[in-house]
Amino acid sequence: MADQPRERDSVIDKISDKIGDCISSSSSDSDDGLHSKIDAVKSRVFRLFGRDKPVHTVLGAGKPADVFLWRNKKNSAGILGVATALWIVFELIEYQLITLVCHLLILLLAIMFLWSYANTFINKTPPQIPDMKLPEVCFLQFVSALRIEINRAISILRGIACGRDLKKFLSVFLGLWVLSVVGSWCNFLTLLYISIVLLHTVPVFYEKYEDQVDPLAEKAWIEFKKQYAVFDAKVLSKIPIGALQEKKKKN
Repeated sequence: MADQPRERDSVIDKISDKIGDCISSSSSDSDDGLHSKIDAVKSRVFRLFGRDKPVHTVLGAGKPADVFLWRNKKNSAGILGVATALWIVFELIEYQLITLVCHLLILLLAIMFLWSYANTFINKTPPQIPDMKLPEVCFLQFVSALRIEINRAISILRGIACGRDLKKFLSVFLGLWVLSVVGSWCNFLTLLYISIVLLHTVPVFYEKYEDQVDPLAEKAWIEFKKQYAVFDAKVLSKIPIGALQEKKKKN
């Protein structure tokens, strides 16, 4: 008789274990379905510039991306600090580049010369100045990458100049006009410094607040497309580009 309650308890435990397994499996399946739905919703969310990858991947996923997104705070702060110091020296103090380079070389050579000359009086070996040489491979890679980008820009400008794409022509025209206006406000060095500051601030803030920025960008993009559609219907569609291209083909 004493064994019957034990058997009942064991049967009850087995039944409860089976029910728990069913519940956990169903909950895990529901969690997987929920995660898949969340991923599907995220994929449909509007992202700035139509990107479908993280900001770090868009920026190249290399050392420049780490610098712009402050993955290594020492490197990012060092580059931004050096750029700020150079801008202060050249813009606020109005130091000239050639003058600064000459003064730095004079100071460096004077320190090294006096250090080496003083060691001869105290019977110590002079400091060993390393023989530094710049590697040729780095320069060749930089020139090769620069050549590719210049050729790509020339190809784009040639395609625009041939009258193939009016939208691209207007976008480039507007961009160059805005750049010329900004260039009239400040010189090249200040514009370069502003670009460096923006590269070190805008991507990291966007990565941090992209969920708040993207909805606003979506509204602005929708409004821009509406205004562009009106401009296209009233102005662009009335420009006889197709007739001109047919005449060129016939000629």
